[in-house]
Amino acid sequence: MTASVDVLIVGAGPTGLALAAQLAAHGVRPRLVDRSLDRVHESRALAIQPRTLEVLARFGVTDQLVAEGNPAVRLHLHARNRVLTVPMFDLGLPDTAYPHLLFLSQAETERILADHLRTSGVRVERGVELVDLRSAADQVTCRLRHRDGREETVGARYVVGCDGAHSAVRRAADIAFEGSSYPQTFVLADVEADGLATGAAHVFLSDAGMLFFFPLGRPAGWRLLVMRPPADPTPPDAAVTLEQVQALADGYTGGTVRLHDPVWMTNFRLHHRAARRYRAGRILLAGDAAHIHSPAGAQGMNTGIQDAINLGWKLAHTLPGGAGAGLLDTYEPERAPIGRMVLRFTDRAFTVATSTKPLVRFARTRIAPTVIPLAARARAGRAFVFRTVAELDIRYRRSPLSVEGPRPPRRGPRAGDRLPDAPVVGDRQPTSLHRATAAPGWHLLLCGPGRTWPAGPVEQLSRGRGGLLTVQRLGAHDEPGALHDAEGHALRRLGLDAAAAALYLVRPDGHVGFRSGADGWPALVDYLDRWLPPS
Repeated sequence: MTASVDVLIVGAGPTGLALAAQLAAHGVRPRLVDRSLDRVHESRALAIQPRTLEVLARFGVTDQLVAEGNPAVRLHLHARNRVLTVPMFDLGLPDTAYPHLLFLSQAETERILADHLRTSGVRVERGVELVDLRSAADQVTCRLRHRDGREETVGARYVVGCDGAHSAVRRAADIAFEGSSYPQTFVLADVEADGLATGAAHVFLSDAGMLFFFPLGRPAGWRLLVMRPPADPTPPDAAVTLEQVQALADGYTGGTVRLHDPVWMTNFRLHHRAARRYRAGRILLAGDAAHIHSPAGAQGMNTGIQDAINLGWKLAHTLPGGAGAGLLDTYEPERAPIGRMVLRFTDRAFTVATSTKPLVRFARTRIAPTVIPLAARARAGRAFVFRTVAELDIRYRRSPLSVEGPRPPRRGPRAGDRLPDAPVVGDRQPTSLHRATAAPGWHLLLCGPGRTWPAGPVEQLSRGRGGLLTVQRLGAHDEPGALHDAEGHALRRLGLDAAAAALYLVRPDGHVGFRSGADGWPALVDYLDRWLPPS
């Protein structure tokens, strides 16, 4: 007998969990399977970027993530018997509620997301492995094997592979995974460490490379990352002992840091690969199944979660037939360039951190300790770097979904950009633009004096769109039912002043889909009729 499901998600790591949460928020109950018998209990990915905290806030889990994590704000750089303190996230960026990098074990991130899913009626089916799939015009027929050997056939309208670098979905769909492996072997360890100042990340620089200590808290106080020497014959699959890790650490720290009580230690090799396609008909890829790279910049898990958020609402809109033709086709054009950009960035950072070439070694151990503190004083430059790493500046301006209407504001976010956050007042209660646009669906912000937007056309615009379009007014004046921006912070971040009129259509993932001046109403109607047509 063949069971039927709208969406089958294979892989219950952070990407699969985030995709299931996004679908559930839009009223779709996916089936989520994972061949592992339990979630990870090691740290693995350990940092959550600000943009990820923003999108997960829509599900109500970010407060718990922040409460259980460590928002590090300093970096201690150890080089040539000096310790330099470099501020990292003290910029007070005004357009996000999370102007910091959050250190939290992947194990805890998965636990919190899985707990949220259970409250949404979605459970992770563990010990269930995808054996095969066959794609047809109207569905994908999948063969699943349970832990007791029982096999099951499932017909899914869509299958999403969130099952990592060795993705069974990607292999079954015959999608090439192009790239290569780095030759170095690395050691990861979750350990306790004496001799490190708490509340900061630590980097030890040497001719051999770099040793990193990241503050975790759980399952251990610190995550250690270090490269084995090139001449080290230890195979990647060999067991790791605390004595080996201590010896590696001593080579960087001069014996000043003592390791003890390890929770998890492993050797590993790094890859830099990308799927040639993110979609093959009704089969899609996200996260490590689509791209894998070095951990430089803490991009991997965060990029996967962003894939999931981008894909989830598009699937949810497409399933009932209420979305415009081609909506799902925008997933790969929007996310594949981001995946390629992350691969380039992490590859360059990895080379700087690990190269044994004399010039790179000299730059790492002699120049960097002098230049980095000087560069850290330049707040504008530091803010630019931080926003890039934090994924706050990811944009989809070339997407078919990004349209600039007539006479848009000269400043502020353009179509395809992330909507900035700012404080506003709604129903006489403090809130923010992000909280006001957090409900599932599209949000239309009508900015400027209320008389600019007659009630009749506004009400007509929302009719027949399945409750997926919420219209809100945003202005400097306290009008009934409107978002009140008395201080003008929100309007300024949208490139407007108190008297200017403009409209911003915000997508379900928090990016601007359409914007225009006050006379852009006909173009807005055309846009919505294409991408969110009346049923």
